[in-house]
Amino acid sequence: MNRKQFLQSTLAAALVAGGLASGVAFAEGTIKIGVLHSLSGTMAISETALKNTVLMTIDEINAKGGVLGKKLEAVIVDPASNWPLFAEKARQLITQDKVSVVFGCWTSVSRKSVLPVFEELNSLLFYPVQYEGEELSQNVFYTGAAPNQQAIPAVEYLMSKDGGGAKRFVLLGTDYVYPRTTNKILRSFLKSKGVAEADIMEDYTPFGHSDYQTIIAKIKKFAAEGKKTAVISTINGDSNVPFYKELGNQGLKATDVPVVAFSVGEEELRGVDAKPLVGHLAAWNYFMSVKNPQNTAFIKAYQAWAKKNSVPNLDTVVTNDPMEATYVGIYLWKQAVEKAKSVDVDKVRKAMSGQSFKAPSGFVLKMDETNHHLHKPVMIGEIQADGQFDVVWKTKGPIRAQPWSPFIAGNEVKQKL
Repeated sequence: MNRKQFLQSTLAAALVAGGLASGVAFAEGTIKIGVLHSLSGTMAISETALKNTVLMTIDEINAKGGVLGKKLEAVIVDPASNWPLFAEKARQLITQDKVSVVFGCWTSVSRKSVLPVFEELNSLLFYPVQYEGEELSQNVFYTGAAPNQQAIPAVEYLMSKDGGGAKRFVLLGTDYVYPRTTNKILRSFLKSKGVAEADIMEDYTPFGHSDYQTIIAKIKKFAAEGKKTAVISTINGDSNVPFYKELGNQGLKATDVPVVAFSVGEEELRGVDAKPLVGHLAAWNYFMSVKNPQNTAFIKAYQAWAKKNSVPNLDTVVTNDPMEATYVGIYLWKQAVEKAKSVDVDKVRKAMSGQSFKAPSGFVLKMDETNHHLHKPVMIGEIQADGQFDVVWKTKGPIRAQPWSPFIAGNEVKQKL
C-alpha cells in the first residue's frame, strides 16, 4: 500500500468509526435527499411548490457548507398523483437511490400508501401538510398540523361572535381519508357544542372534480333554511379552482355563507380571480402576509431562487404553509444530523427530539419529545383581492399537537409513540 492509499484508507475508517458515513448515501461526496411530490396530475397544483422549496432549501444549506461537510443532493421522483405509485417511488428512493431521508407527500392517501415502505425499510419521511391525525409512526415526522392545530380552532372561530356566529355547517371535501376522518372529528366536536344533526350537511367529490354547480346550489338552499351557515372545505388539489369559481358565479359571498378552507392557500389562489372570494377564510399555521424578519428573508430567498430557476408565472410566485413546513422540516433534520454526527436513521430519530427552529411564521417551532409532531401556532386568514390573506385571528403561541383526537372514542391513551 502506497502513502496515498494508506491515507485514503485511514480517512475512510475514521469516517465510519465516527458514524459519518452511510453507504452509498455519501457517494460522490454528497448526502442524498429524496423528494417525493406529485409534479403531474391533480395534486401538481399544490405539490410542485413543495419540490421547489426542498431544492431552494438544499441550495441555501449547501451555500453555507452543507451538512457534516457534505453537499446535499436532491433525488426527485414524480408519483404523478397516483397513490400506489407513491409506494413504488418511495421504495425506489430508499433501496436504489440510497437517500438518507425523504421529504414528501401531500394527501393522506399518499402518506398511507408509503408508510409501510418506510416502516419496513426503517427510513424517515418528513410530511409537511395538515392532516387528520389518528396516526403515529417512528418513521414519520409530521411538520404539518394535526386537527387541534387547524380544524378545531377554525370551527371554534366560525362559531364565535368575531367569526360570524355560525349555527349550521356544511362539511365539503374530496372523497378520501383526510376529509372523511377530519369531518368525523368535526361532527363529534359540533355535537359536543349542541349542534343538531339536521344542522350539518356533508358532501364529497372525487379527486379532479370540476363541476360544482349542483353542490353550490345545494349549499345555497341549505343556508336559506334559517340559521347562519358556514362551509368547512377539505377539497384538495386542482378541484379548488372550479369550486371557488363557482362560488363567484353563483354570488355566494363570505358575508352570506363564509367558507373556511384547510387545503387552500396562496399557491392555490394563483389560479383564480380572488376578488369574488374576498372575506372567505383559510386556517393554517403560516401565511405569506405575516410580518417579521424571518418571513421577509424566507420570501426573498424563495423569490430569488424562483427567478434563478425560471419558475413559471414568476410575477405571481408566493409562499404558503406547507412550503414553510417543508423548509422548517429540512432544517430540523439538518440540526438532528449534526447533533447525531450521522445520517443513521435511529441516531437521527433520537436527535430530533426537542429540536427547535425560528420559523417564518415568527414563532419558535419545537419537535415534540414524544409524538413526532411540531408545536405550531394557529392562524385564521381572510382572502384579499390580491390572493393574499389578512390574519384576523391567531393563537398567542405554538400549540402542542394531539395526533389522536379526543373527539374520537378510545383515543385518550394514544398520545405517545
